[in-house]
Amino acid sequence: MKTIAIATLIALSSLTALPALAQTAAPAGSSMPAKNDALFQALGGKPGLQALMDVFVAGLKADKRIGVQFKDTKAAYLSEQLVDQVCAATGGPCKYEGADMKTAHADMGITKSNFHALVEVLQVSMDSRNIPFATQNQLLALLAPMHRDIITAN
Repeated sequence: MKTIAIATLIALSSLTALPALAQTAAPAGSSMPAKNDALFQALGGKPGLQALMDVFVAGLKADKRIGVQFKDTKAAYLSEQLVDQVCAATGGPCKYEGADMKTAHADMGITKSNFHALVEVLQVSMDSRNIPFATQNQLLALLAPMHRDIITAN
């Protein structure tokens, strides 16, 4: 199942527009509110996102493939930034005021392998929170275009 979701993410990341999501959600990292909050609600609202991001950040820090990239990152700060970003992108009431993805990742040398490892950790985190597969795919499809600004190395 995880391989299918990863393949879906890879396939979706090559698309230039996702019409179905474009009608319901603002671009990730955008401060524009989405037209509806269905995905935000499906993820459990802000409490659900907080719980998900806490699990996700802990998973990132513990992951043998990419944990080193997060060793000096304060977990609470990263989780808070991710909650705000995903909340805003999925139609919630939050406003993300952090750095855009290109700026935030410019000097990190992130490879496709690193990005895929992060996606796997996110999937495991969503599974642990019993987020339905369809909701997981909606979130992954919304976040997939970010790969263009995050992957900076071969």
